[in-house]
Amino acid sequence: MSGETNLSAMIRQMRPLLNAGDYVFCTVNELSIVNIDRVVFHFKEKEGITIVAEKNYADSIGLNYEGIFSWISLDVHSSLNAVGLTATFSNALYEEGIACNVVAAFYHDHIFVGKADAEKAIDTLKKLSLGNIN
Repeated sequence: MSGETNLSAMIRQMRPLLNAGDYVFCTVNELSIVNIDRVVFHFKEKEGITIVAEKNYADSIGLNYEGIFSWISLDVHSSLNAVGLTATFSNALYEEGIACNVVAAFYHDHIFVGKADAEKAIDTLKKLSLGNIN
């Protein structure tokens, strides 16, 4: 499988990037009610289909949501078989009192944090990658 598997290398190489925009988590019963090109990701659960989209788009089609999030991408190609990356960065965010919702995609990990915590989360992740957090 492609991607980095060495935890120390992944932490050193990760570059947290704050994506522009405000994002929301919503649930729908079927994807046909949304423009899939406007959805960041979707995941089918037994209760419904979770989607994450920009707040403005969700508002424009009348979707309900709780909370507004910022989207941080970790610019390191971590393997889907890598062990410890999520635990390491989520623990660093936990230590700072920052809740996170994580999506592991094929090439990168993506973290959604409350909008008010975005800058603090970026700073924490940068410190972690520089070895300034144990």
